[in-house]
Amino acid sequence: QVQLVESGGGLVQIGGSLRLYCAASGRTFSSWPMGWFRQAPGKEREFVAAIHRNASRTYYPDSGKGRFTISRDNAKNTVYLQMNSLYPDDTAVYYCAASAAFDGNYRIENIYDYWGQGTQVTVSS
Repeated sequence: QVQLVESGGGLVQIGGSLRLYCAASGRTFSSWPMGWFRQAPGKEREFVAAIHRNASRTYYPDSGKGRFTISRDNAKNTVYLQMNSLYPDDTAVYYCAASAAFDGNYRIENIYDYWGQGTQVTVSS
């Protein structure tokens, strides 16, 4: 069983930064591609970032490219999401996810097998 626990969310002013953390259980963390998604009130969940199992590749949507950075530390079973220059539109619950797939489109939800409970990020204007 894989458990993912997000942390690091909170209230930040416009233009500020936050770093999200996702701690994973399991001894095979280094074999999982990992992703971050977010869901704002009244909206569908959307892709934020993903990272290959050995961090050799990262993936972003065009809308978030440059402001968000995903990284991982396999020794600590942790994946990170550094978020800079935050806007009120970034307000959402942020979820991390783990995929058991060897390869695929890590920008879509269906490839992920395990999800955390989410952490709230609120950007005030």
